[in-house]
Amino acid sequence: MTSFSEFTSLCVKIESVPGSLEMTDIFAAFLKEADDDELAVSCYMIMGEIFPAWTGKKLGLGPNLLYSALSKAAGISPEKIQILLRQTGDVGETTCQALGDDKKSQSTFSSFLTDDGNEESSSKSGRLSIRDVYDRLKEIADVSGKGAQSQKIKTLQFLFSESSPEEAKYISRIALEELRIGIGEGIVRDSIAKAFDVPVSLVEFAFMVTNDLGQVAVVSKTGGVGALEKQHIRVDRPVKMMLAQVTNSIETAFTELGEAAIEWKFDGARLQIHKNGDDVRLYSRRLEDVTDSLPDVVQTVLSSVTAKDAVLDGEAVAIDENGKIRPFQDILRRFRRKYDVETTSHNIPIHVNLFDLLYADGESYIEKPLTERRNKLSGIVKAGAKGISVDELTITKDPEKAAEIYHAALNAGHEGIMIKNPSSPYSPGKRGKNWLKKKPVMDTLDLIVIGGEWGAGKRKNKIGSYVLACYDDVKNVYLEIGRVGTGLSDELLDSLTEQFADLIEAEDGVMMKIKPEVVFEIAFEEIQKSPNYPAGYALRFPRLVRVRDDKTIEEIDTIEKVGRMYQGQKETN
Repeated sequence: MTSFSEFTSLCVKIESVPGSLEMTDIFAAFLKEADDDELAVSCYMIMGEIFPAWTGKKLGLGPNLLYSALSKAAGISPEKIQILLRQTGDVGETTCQALGDDKKSQSTFSSFLTDDGNEESSSKSGRLSIRDVYDRLKEIADVSGKGAQSQKIKTLQFLFSESSPEEAKYISRIALEELRIGIGEGIVRDSIAKAFDVPVSLVEFAFMVTNDLGQVAVVSKTGGVGALEKQHIRVDRPVKMMLAQVTNSIETAFTELGEAAIEWKFDGARLQIHKNGDDVRLYSRRLEDVTDSLPDVVQTVLSSVTAKDAVLDGEAVAIDENGKIRPFQDILRRFRRKYDVETTSHNIPIHVNLFDLLYADGESYIEKPLTERRNKLSGIVKAGAKGISVDELTITKDPEKAAEIYHAALNAGHEGIMIKNPSSPYSPGKRGKNWLKKKPVMDTLDLIVIGGEWGAGKRKNKIGSYVLACYDDVKNVYLEIGRVGTGLSDELLDSLTEQFADLIEAEDGVMMKIKPEVVFEIAFEEIQKSPNYPAGYALRFPRLVRVRDDKTIEEIDTIEKVGRMYQGQKETN
């Protein structure tokens, strides 16, 4: 059994080393010593998570609820907690300081009451195991109904009371899914390979098809190479969607690929469809289950897809009564809808454009070439079906033919074209040169909101501007790159202020720290070198294009991409 104090020491050690190789060695050594039932938990928690991405489950724990539990456990006022937050700027450090070295809560809260009135005492005598912490946090995610908030506070209070201040520091960070010690999927993948002496390529493959590094760690230890090779796509377990890289020009893309498969890039929302007999589940780009919001799509799939079991990739677009494309925000309204779904379905019809196949009738297709996947896809979708179609794919060596398709897509109201390698496999979660996208020249970045500033004048009581960050996928940290306050209508300001209300983690005067969860697509005139921001770059004349509710925080643009775009500017100037 691994104590949580050992996990805490692991986190401290990892935070103290600068390089990914050292982090890999440290975590690999930890995994080697972990019990079998702790392997998956360790992989999730070291990345600041409780559930693997494919489950779609979140802790759903807001900062204010955590602060209430901390206030009770530490025996200090909520106001004092807020003061500490402003001083430290970090929920972990705030927790550590609030609890203090004398650990008042040990004596004031060695047991807590469950909702049924029974007293539950700690059997660990102040020493929690890694499983204890994981199981308690999982309880928080599972509790619902009347008294749920009170029970969540009590469970957190118990964890704080049974841990040292330093352990509580990491418990609070994990509880808000903000561990951020520099470890991401890449380092965990490499650590698993090193710990259990299996090829990194096999660990990577198993992760791609299971979307669960915890499971991959267990399989690597218990079954080795043979077990990893047997991992495969499963219906009802969504996997990350393959991503595209931007190309500057159609000519450049053809220089790289020679022959290319061309299709429209639809201005819609990505949709992964899982059909298991008569059961259909639908997943958004963020791998959220949106089945209940799209009952019309479910019926369309049941009536139009002939395969008994299948995993399909496509893009859903909102259309008007004439079949013309509607604004992007309309399709997001469909994906978010929880109530009055039937009326919304009637008012905002959807058409699904299918463009890839991952699995069909017991056979995985992700390692097969694009051309074979598309042929099979066309064979299992009824031609002429209402509300769904396999999009048109043109294979050519002629850049001018691709340019014709590009302009046709733009004229139809879509974003541009996809330029794909006809022989490429489907690589879940990967972005590379096998899939390229060409859109009109207008530089944009997908950035995460990490902070904000209260407005003044007309914007009083509204968040008037937002602090933006890109992602360092080596160190697994967000790097501030600028602020945006233009492109925000009064209506949008009201909507965003409401949306961010529960994500505010700390305030200092007019400034606030916001939990990284919402992605903005930001247009700008130029990237400039800047010592004023941690990213080392700044955006000239940034403006908000749209809120990308369909994108996960893992999909925001990286500091590496920003650097490439900056270098590209220099070469063309």
